[in-house]
Amino acid sequence: MNLAVALAVYPVIFLGELPDKTMFASLIMSTRGRPLSVWCGAAGAFVVHVAIATTVGVALFNLLPHRAVDGIVAGLFALGAVYAYIESRRAGDDAHLVNVQTGQVVTTAFVVIFVAEWGDLTQILTANLAAHYHSPLSVGVGAILALWSVAALAVIGGQGLLRFVNIATVRKVTAVVLVGLAAYAAWLALS
Repeated sequence: MNLAVALAVYPVIFLGELPDKTMFASLIMSTRGRPLSVWCGAAGAFVVHVAIATTVGVALFNLLPHRAVDGIVAGLFALGAVYAYIESRRAGDDAHLVNVQTGQVVTTAFVVIFVAEWGDLTQILTANLAAHYHSPLSVGVGAILALWSVAALAVIGGQGLLRFVNIATVRKVTAVVLVGLAAYAAWLALS
């Protein structure tokens, strides 16, 4: 374990994850369930993805064309935007569902983040950094800590945000941001 590598990886992954769809997904899920449960599910999914990125991912992302990965990411952003918009329309109808059981929240957060993180910028960055530094454990530790930090900010922010803005507005804004990210990823895939 090389602490210098872990410290170098942390800010790169942290900044890469801030505008990410998984951050918005964690934020939205925390408005419907307990923040700690959402964080635990997201944290578990991040551990699995970092393990994949630092091992198999290094080889896999070197084999797949970047355009294909960017195209898949664009599609996932677009689907996330549609989902967020649909949820914004139903926000008034399901306000009573905020206290969903803990196990369901953890499982839902794990599945959502696990699916959304495939081909994600931070997964690709993690794979590339592991290949660059030849230190999968150090890169993995730095990446996991960064991803957990962003997820913590998102779930804390999700609960705090509801004090000032209603859930429908949060979901509509999330949909708009995801459309922008989808367009950017599609542009990368086509360029």
